[in-house]
Amino acid sequence: MQTNFAPEQLADPAMAASEKILRTCVHCGFCTATCPTYLLLGDELDSPRGRIYLIKDMLEGGKPASREVVKHVDRCLSCLSCMTTCPSGVHYMHLVDHARTHIEKTYRRPLSDRLLRTVLALVLPYPNRFRMALLAAKVGAPLRPLVARLPRVGNRLAAMLDLAPAQLPNRNRTDRPGTFPADPSAQEISALFQTGEDKGPAERRGRVALLRGCAQSVLRPDFNEAAIRLLNRHGVEVVHPKGEGCCGALTHHMGREDSAHAHAKGTIDAWIAEMDGPGLDAIVVTASGCGTTIKDYGFMFRDDPAYAEKAARVSAIARDVTEYMAEIGLLPPVEDTDLVVAYHSACSMQHGQAIRTEPKTLLKKAGFTVKDVPEGHICCGSAGTYNILQPEIAARLRDRKVANIERVKPDLIATGNIGCATQIGKGTDIPILHTVELLDWATGGPRPEALANLPARPAPVRAHA
Repeated sequence: MQTNFAPEQLADPAMAASEKILRTCVHCGFCTATCPTYLLLGDELDSPRGRIYLIKDMLEGGKPASREVVKHVDRCLSCLSCMTTCPSGVHYMHLVDHARTHIEKTYRRPLSDRLLRTVLALVLPYPNRFRMALLAAKVGAPLRPLVARLPRVGNRLAAMLDLAPAQLPNRNRTDRPGTFPADPSAQEISALFQTGEDKGPAERRGRVALLRGCAQSVLRPDFNEAAIRLLNRHGVEVVHPKGEGCCGALTHHMGREDSAHAHAKGTIDAWIAEMDGPGLDAIVVTASGCGTTIKDYGFMFRDDPAYAEKAARVSAIARDVTEYMAEIGLLPPVEDTDLVVAYHSACSMQHGQAIRTEPKTLLKKAGFTVKDVPEGHICCGSAGTYNILQPEIAARLRDRKVANIERVKPDLIATGNIGCATQIGKGTDIPILHTVELLDWATGGPRPEALANLPARPAPVRAHA
């Protein structure tokens, strides 16, 4: 794509990076085939190629964001399916992130929109505030029909009420700063590992930081609890550093650059203190949406003299929990887990981090029958705050995803992202769990509560010698 940015525009590092991305695009249109919003709406401007043209015109012309640009960029899920499809390597994620930041700086949204986005930014990244908001949502749930009728913002407030859980989980003992030591018996069980590529925990004992997160720690604290048990069982010490908070992903995708960077810096500082002190082998993440952003810290802070090096160090050792477990090797299963699992690969997992086979391979090793979901590359509609800010499109994508999942007739659904688990869970009665919960159960952990109503499979008859 030919560009005509002025030299003074390219003196801005963000603009220079976007100009380079724009020049990579060859207008081929392959991205339209895998874009969820183009699939649903059929509008070229709601495809990556169309948005690229809009963003180019806005940035190149030095223009403030227009209402049309905002409409179509806001409809983008940032699912990044286009990046997987693109044969030219267009880094759409960095381009649309820049566009969102430019929009927030140059466009004055309607008052109702500004208020809602401000509330989301001031509540979701803070677990205590988020917990209080969910309690308030529970009280307000009976008023949903009235709330939905409010002009401009009613549909989005109703979506917030719909997404709130009927029962808020209790806090658990692992949701705190502290260290969770490796299982003392981990070295003794290393002989159970096969030789070859699999390596026992005695050979791969490690120390990792586990992101506590913000929304996930309130909605599904059992995800990280299962991860800690699994890692400890495999000889890995887990630490929740003091001072760690939200990774910044939620506000980053809303274009609130200052807020996102402030959150990220606090978390970077907490991890660097551990890296420079006792040391870390990895920073493990159980929410793939967060993982995609953390792995991009090096780019986000590339021009920050105080944080460029620290951010790059953090990104270099960030791992999704399934990515890390694939590296250290999974213990053989000790439970008969012969259940059919529909694996939903979160967009941030398969497109954002290019992690596609590891979760399924681990589930198969743990004894599950794993089935791919038709149209698995298409987003479920969660996408951070998207299912609140664009509830109609999100609902259509959720229903499409659920229909595809139910076609494979699974016993349960596995995923690696809290947003997907919440979104899909609102559309089906099939139990949905984090992949790490299933791996924990298979290797000696408790049976997940979500499976309580599934009939237990009879134990296989074993031949006697």
